[in-house]
Amino acid sequence: MTKYSTQSRPFAVFDIDGTLIRWQLYHAVADDMAKQNIIDPKKYQAVLRARNNWQSRQSVDSFSEYEQSLINLINLSIIGLDHLIFQQICQTIVNRFQDQVYAFTRDLIANLKSQGYLIFAISASPQELVSLVADHYNFDDYGGSSYEVINNHLSGKQNLLFGQAKTIYLKKLIAKHHATMSGSIGVGDTLGDLQMLNTVERAIAFNPSKELYDHALNNKWNIIIERKNVVYRLIHKDGQYILASTD
Repeated sequence: MTKYSTQSRPFAVFDIDGTLIRWQLYHAVADDMAKQNIIDPKKYQAVLRARNNWQSRQSVDSFSEYEQSLINLINLSIIGLDHLIFQQICQTIVNRFQDQVYAFTRDLIANLKSQGYLIFAISASPQELVSLVADHYNFDDYGGSSYEVINNHLSGKQNLLFGQAKTIYLKKLIAKHHATMSGSIGVGDTLGDLQMLNTVERAIAFNPSKELYDHALNNKWNIIIERKNVVYRLIHKDGQYILASTD
């Protein structure tokens, strides 16, 4: 096992929702806000119908349509919300889901930390959520979407950490921690992680969406699939993926 010195530490960067945590934390935010009547019930029911369309695989675009409707509803509903209430919702969600994780990514984090890697988390979920998960798993640094707070209330203005924004933020963390690109690793599950994964030496598509799978195939990235209590490791060979091993 290679041990890296503090002068030459590589990094590994992880998405959180659906990559470490088994559920989408941002989705849980909407559910809890609805329970507290912060979200309009009729609008929430429309989002639930979109979620059902995705879960029943109504179309190839059903997830993106659901996710966009969810984001739009949350962004509208948080305007004027007491920031303390929002923080409490985030704490409740993390308490519920923080240990509901994928074994592959949980164990990879622990293994890389033992080798001296810097471990980063970058997620489109709110910073309030990401910070709690990062603290629980002892990440070296992290980033999440930020929401403007004025007089202790959310204004509705936001800075989403998604797509290219993830890459920009990752480069800031690399510079901040004087990390080396040599040996760098990235783990993500959707197209929103693509540009971040393009930045590192070794990209891992974990339970990838169809869009990310296509990019992984073109770039010959390894793919990891975790289902139930089995981890399937797929490697690229002759223009297709073959099963390399199972854990």
